[in-house]
Parts: sequence; structure tokens; C-alpha cells
Amino acid sequence: MTSVALFPNLLGDNAWRSLPAAVRAMHGAAPILHANGLADVAGAGHFPARWLRHLLGLPAPGPQQALALTIQRNGTREVWIRRFTGRRMQSVLDRNPGSPLLYERLGPATLGFALHRDGDAIDWQLCSLHVFGVPMPRILHGQVLSRSGMRDGRYHFSVDVRLPVLGQLIAYEGWLEPLPDGH
Repeated sequence: MTSVALFPNLLGDNAWRSLPAAVRAMHGAAPILHANGLADVAGAGHFPARWLRHLLGLPAPGPQQALALTIQRNGTREVWIRRFTGRRMQSVLDRNPGSPLLYERLGPATLGFALHRDGDAIDWQLCSLHVFGVPMPRILHGQVLSRSGMRDGRYHFSVDVRLPVLGQLIAYEGWLEPLPDGH
């Protein structure tokens, strides 16, 4: 039987079960999850990149930023609230009926990702981009490299977003560990 949780549903039972426990814990079906960790954040320093990061609620560049994550789940809908040092970043992840994609809404942008198991990790491949509900041509998607897996026994994530003309909008990489229930 296929799970109603977002990530198991999109990846399929076999791929889901073959992922490490640390990855399944972060992307599973628990109604609420709290995790803490550290992230290194990078990004272009010019004004347009700083402005767009601010518009989208993305963190400012800086090394070894404390990171607190809360995931609130209801069926396939997940609200991710990330608190980087000095900045709150919120996105909503869900799927559309009949679509094989995970959709992440971040401010006025909605990104559509195909998820694939790659060894002990989930590889997120950008397939669509909508801004204020308007589909953007492929040339404006830029490049999004996103991966979540396990390293040194912990959940590890890596995201790198590069846009035409602007260059590296943001890149963040680090680890998270779930907190005991109720914290």
C-alpha cells in the first residue's frame, strides 16, 4: 500500500524503503518534526541577488549558521519553517493530483521537482517554475542542484541555485538531527 505522506508517495515504496533511516525520518509521515543543525550559506553579494533573496525569504550568506527546522505535515502538504541565524525561511511542499512532481512554494515562486532515489539520497530535479502563477520559460529556470541524503550518520542536505545573469542566488549545505518528540 502506498503511503499518503508526500515523499514516500512520490518516490514509491521500493525506493522509499531503500533510503537510510536518517533520510526517512526527515521526510516521513510524522505530523510534526523538529530538527536542529548547522548550514554554510553562500550567494552572490550584488544588490539584485540580495534583493531577490530577501523577497523569497532566503537566508543571508554566512558560514556555520545555526539552523532550526520545523515541518508541519497534513497528508501530502508539508510546511517547512527553517530558522537560519537571523532569518526565517518558510516554504510549502505538496503535490497536485495526477502529477508526479513535488511542488515547493517559496514566496511568489512555485518550483516543480521530480524526485529520484540516488544511492542513499534523494535527488531533486527542477522541472517547472511559476512566478505569481505564471509559467516561466525553461531558460529562466536557471540551475537548481538539490540533494538530501546521509553523511556521517546524519541527515545531510545540499542546495545550489544559480540564475541567468544573477549567478549564484543561494547555496546552502549542512546537516540536521531530529529532536526528541515534543521539543
